[in-house]
Amino acid sequence: MPAWKKPTPRSSPSRLRAGSAPDFSDGVPRHRQRGRVHACAPPRSLRPCSLLVSRWRCLPSRPATVSVIFPLFRPWSPPKTTTKSKPSRSAPGIYGGFFDCDQKQREIESMDAQMGAPDFWNSNDRAQKHIAKLNGLKKSVLPVVGYQKKLDDIAVMIELMEGEDTAAQEAYDKELTGTLAALTTELDELEIASFLTGQFDRNNAIFSIQAGAGGTESNDWADIMFRMYSRWAERRNYTVELMDVQPGDTAGISKATILIKGENAYGYAKAERGVHRLVRISPFDSNKRRHTSFCAVDVVAEITEDIDVEVKEDDLRIDVYRSSGKGGQGVNTTDSAVRITHAPTGIVVVCQNERSQIKNKATAMVVLKARIYERKQDEQRAEMDKFYGEKGEIGFGAQIRSYVLQPYQMVKDLRTGISTSDTQGVLDGDLDRFVNAWLRAGCPRHRNKEIQMDE
Repeated sequence: MPAWKKPTPRSSPSRLRAGSAPDFSDGVPRHRQRGRVHACAPPRSLRPCSLLVSRWRCLPSRPATVSVIFPLFRPWSPPKTTTKSKPSRSAPGIYGGFFDCDQKQREIESMDAQMGAPDFWNSNDRAQKHIAKLNGLKKSVLPVVGYQKKLDDIAVMIELMEGEDTAAQEAYDKELTGTLAALTTELDELEIASFLTGQFDRNNAIFSIQAGAGGTESNDWADIMFRMYSRWAERRNYTVELMDVQPGDTAGISKATILIKGENAYGYAKAERGVHRLVRISPFDSNKRRHTSFCAVDVVAEITEDIDVEVKEDDLRIDVYRSSGKGGQGVNTTDSAVRITHAPTGIVVVCQNERSQIKNKATAMVVLKARIYERKQDEQRAEMDKFYGEKGEIGFGAQIRSYVLQPYQMVKDLRTGISTSDTQGVLDGDLDRFVNAWLRAGCPRHRNKEIQMDE
């Protein structure tokens, strides 16, 4: 047999790119295969499955071993060779990813066994922390394991299609198309969840919305953003608690602080930290001129008791006063509102959402500790920027997102370049496209100067 007819593969099995056929077919070279289809290749309608599994292999949040890869690509496997190859990424222990399901499943079993110990409930605080950690492990592992089972079901479906007639294959193909669409959406959610690896990403988020220069127009813009984040929290089934609000002189609000409670609330909400710019024809201008307004958003994680933030009593100035209200029966007749000022940093926290001064003080202390911790983190990042990167601007010259309502409609993130003309949808809380793109981009903290700002 001539040498050019020998079916010698161009790459080893472990380095074969997922979703591609080897460079040979029945001993016929590639340049003589015109119009021929590999006898073992699945129909073209099934090729998206190959792409889906290829993404699954590259996802850091998948299990250490994905057995479904090999049944799906078995028809396209090249002949076995004796060439020594590097271990594949799907080998156990080579690419466990962020979740490392095998290790965490063993940890779950161990923690379940510890709950059966006679002295487990001797310390209620320790037991509650143990249960919280166990629930967190289960929430991170179970979706990934469930996704692998669904891929196994697809592999079985493909094997069943091989021996069926054309009509049956069309029925399987229709069912498989719908299943792949749902799995693609679920894979996107798992991919985004794999980016939430920060120490406090699972914590609740504290939003502080501050109107910038611009008077009534900026106060109204702060009120619009307050509504936007409340709607965003509702879309994600989070709960919103109003901690403090200061109304504007004519309209809107000058400042507001809200607490958003939910799983991974801070992990997603931290994408909104920065200055937001609004361009529109102001309804408060009788001449109908176009105005530019700014609003600063600060997002910090709610610090739990596990994190020790030292706050000395001598550094605090605590003022109490009567909280503002609508009057009538709703007026507060006691000094329940609390304002705490931290002298070393100048941080001021106000809380007046409860009628109890004790509860307001406790809530204000939680917010104060969170902001002090975030301030320390910012100082550390600033020190690192001196050596490893350019220090970003602080103030209203460093917008992270631009909202243009007139003369055209466009919302554009200046860190990732993601934009949309659905301005009303964004103002109604549809922020996931910007948050997800920011997480995929590596959580950039400053505006990308290569992205032009729309005027």
